Amino acid sequence: MNEFFFTRLQYESGDWNVDQRMPSNLLNSLIEYTNIPVDTVEKVIPLSSEEIFKSPFCYLSGHKLVQFTRRERENFEKHIQNGGFIFVDDCNHDIDGLFAKSFENQMAEIYGNGALKKIPNDHDIYYSFFEFEDGPPTTTQELNGWGDDIVHDYLKAITVDDKIRVLYSNKDYGCEWDYDFRNKRWLAEDNTKFAVNIVMYALFN
Repeated sequence: MNEFFFTRLQYESGDWNVDQRMPSNLLNSLIEYTNIPVDTVEKVIPLSSEEIFKSPFCYLSGHKLVQFTRRERENFEKHIQNGGFIFVDDCNHDIDGLFAKSFENQMAEIYGNGALKKIPNDHDIYYSFFEFEDGPPTTTQELNGWGDDIVHDYLKAITVDDKIRVLYSNKDYGCEWDYDFRNKRWLAEDNTKFAVNIVMYALFN
């Protein structure tokens, strides 16, 4: 098996360079809990670049406007058609915020209204490695009243042939996992375990 590598997508309209410690934390968890080979260096690739098609797992996040250029939109759609996986996380944790509204509008323009659908809390992604019987784990941002002050008990997705290709979160997992991986030892429960599930689902389901 080739080494897994984490790709962050750079897009022109917004602040894509967020949660800078999250990738190394996620990669450390893959090393700690799984036996898949891992490239420990995060890759940053413009969504407009052909390099995206070499990246089976991509991450897109931010706080501000998401307005794809023509090339970015074409590459996003083609990447999904080619079997790629994109994890999109709203750093605002706010369903009425600019990132959420503009990204959802982009998905509607590409895939049609209603293409982003809530996934059930017994979906395979919650059992792809660790078990999350209650669905998506809650973040401290939600519990502390950050953003829209709502605990979102669901994730949304765009599926192709019954497999998630775009996983979309308003829960701000990026900030939840944005700390030095060496500090995990102070946590009662490692909150990056769901990140492992996302990657394992993307690679093997």
